[in-house]
Amino acid sequence: MRPVRLLVTVLLVAPAIVAGCSDTSGLQRFEYRQRHMGTEARIVLHAADSIIAERAAAAAFQRIADLDAALSDYRLDSEVTRLAAQPAGPAVPVSRDFVRVLARALDIARRSDGAFDPTAGPLVMLWREARRTSRLPDPQDLERARMLTDWRAVTLDTVARTVRFARSGMRLDFGAIAKGDALDEAMTVLRAHHTPVALLSLGGEILAGDSPPGQSGWPITITTASHADSTVHLAHRAVSTSGATEQFVEIDGQRYSHVIDPRTGEPRTDRTTAIVIAPDAMTADALATTLTILTPATRSRLLAAYTDVRAHIRRSHQD
Repeated sequence: MRPVRLLVTVLLVAPAIVAGCSDTSGLQRFEYRQRHMGTEARIVLHAADSIIAERAAAAAFQRIADLDAALSDYRLDSEVTRLAAQPAGPAVPVSRDFVRVLARALDIARRSDGAFDPTAGPLVMLWREARRTSRLPDPQDLERARMLTDWRAVTLDTVARTVRFARSGMRLDFGAIAKGDALDEAMTVLRAHHTPVALLSLGGEILAGDSPPGQSGWPITITTASHADSTVHLAHRAVSTSGATEQFVEIDGQRYSHVIDPRTGEPRTDRTTAIVIAPDAMTADALATTLTILTPATRSRLLAAYTDVRAHIRRSHQD
């Protein structure tokens, strides 16, 4: 089996849905692709026949689509968008999916001292517009957005399933965690359909399920801190890559990443890339983004709280 090569983007974009099979130890290999969450979602699985495989893949893709409908700030009808329109103070009911993702996001925000912050929505919106127009945000607008970014100003009631904002104008952004959650949930669906031998990818995220027949894991090639390629065989593990090598804008000769430090309101201007291997895709997704923001000392402190996580930090030769 050819290893998946993981740099900053994972796998080639192919919008069509494709399927193929080869017999290995009584199971057949199938592959499917669809576009979700603004990128390509890919499912490789082993199943007894095409009917089982197609039903499992369709259900997994539908789960990803449902999460996108709840968590995407690009959609006017999503829970994220509707919540942003509510006034500060009253508790607003949200779905179980929303509670699960926000609870994990707030936990990582606490562990990282705000280097990861799901309330960075106002900052994300400003810098998204900057990338579109190639114009820096107005300093006053940027300061207002920064003042609205504070994970401690969110009250989540996991029992009543409600969210309360302390300040009007706050807005959640799950861009650094939603894809990971979608992969975790999609894998749960595949297991329920008795197809646990699977490899999922979504943008820069990969999640490996049970090992393929006859192998110790799914082969995935990463580029380490020394810029050397290394192939690892993974099962029941996730890999995430985050950095400034693809999504960025250059304004007045300065390169601004899509990765924003919520503590300062400014995007990263270096080319640090983090590759994280973790037990689940949501953890890998969030930590990969966060590690590109932190200094080496604070990275070490954060990783000390995640003993089952491995990380590779790379800097471009152009820095």
